[in-house]
Amino acid sequence: MIGRLNHVAIAVPDLEAASEQYRTALGAKVNPPQDEPDHGVTVVFIELPNTKIELLYPLGDNSPILGFLEKNPSGGIHHVCYEVDDILAARDQLKANGLRVLGNGEPKIGAHGKPVLFLHPKDMNGTLVELEQV
Repeated sequence: MIGRLNHVAIAVPDLEAASEQYRTALGAKVNPPQDEPDHGVTVVFIELPNTKIELLYPLGDNSPILGFLEKNPSGGIHHVCYEVDDILAARDQLKANGLRVLGNGEPKIGAHGKPVLFLHPKDMNGTLVELEQV
């Protein structure tokens, strides 16, 4: 069901500093920040030859990243994202296998303009998993 790794998301306390570190120290292609108000984050995608890194920074007072950064002030890995061909079929199969989908179970449009869902970390070995339809 799951396809390739789409990205690894890292919550950061300073988006500009983290972007510059990837740009200068690691020589990566760093895209400009984009606000995602529906998700409460500002994101920066770093393009790698085989996947992407998504830097996450809180946007607004209700950002889910605020709580994460309170617990992890230096930042850290927030989630991994896998590609799926059909997000609704994937959701139904996962639910049939006892996994919980966060929210109301309906896909939202993610930062790439494609439908996404998140799986409960307690069902995925302590890791927040995002699925993105490609």
